[in-house]
Amino acid sequence: MHTCRDCNESFATELALELHRDKCDRADLFCEVCGKRFGESAATRDGWHYTCPTEDCEGQGMGDQIKRIEDIRAATQ
Repeated sequence: MHTCRDCNESFATELALELHRDKCDRADLFCEVCGKRFGESAATRDGWHYTCPTEDCEGQGMGDQIKRIEDIRAATQ
């Protein structure tokens, strides 16, 4: 079983999980330093200061190294 760490939905295959990650509504942030996606609740406690929740990653700052997925998609289309 493969489980999305953002929404806890489970999938039978790793491929199904990867396809789900592209559209998971809970993983709405992206770190440009490590390339991981995660939910806003994992990146901030106060709503003002954002840091990447990935261990050993130093990405921080909304709009600097941490971007919203919707902003990235709009810029690349």
